[in-house]
Amino acid sequence: MTQPQPLLTPASDAGARVADGAFLIDVRSEGGRATAGTIPGATVTDRDDLDAIFGSASAPAVSLDTPVVVVCGSERGSGPVAEALAARGYTNVTHVEGGFPAWRDAGLPAEPGTGAAPSGPHEPVRQRA
Repeated sequence: MTQPQPLLTPASDAGARVADGAFLIDVRSEGGRATAGTIPGATVTDRDDLDAIFGSASAPAVSLDTPVVVVCGSERGSGPVAEALAARGYTNVTHVEGGFPAWRDAGLPAEPGTGAAPSGPHEPVRQRA
């Protein structure tokens, strides 16, 4: 059986999915969020530590049929994360075409960045939308 491939979705469609209850994760770096802005209600996690939010592949902490929307600075960042989630068995994963800039430009919820690069170590913010 083949795994479902995550969909590359226009920002407006991704926003509608989130409005309908999809789990929104932002995998941009702290510096990227500080510079470009944030998405209120998004769960922020390191793209290399999906276990922090989703649990291990063998013991998922989030139901595999949960709709998930992944956003990064571009689809080159979100695509591998969406593919990793699909490989874990998630069946309803999309990622945003054009990344956060497209999300913001579509008029979807976004807050401006501080413009300041972070200083010092950072622990990812882990919250459920």
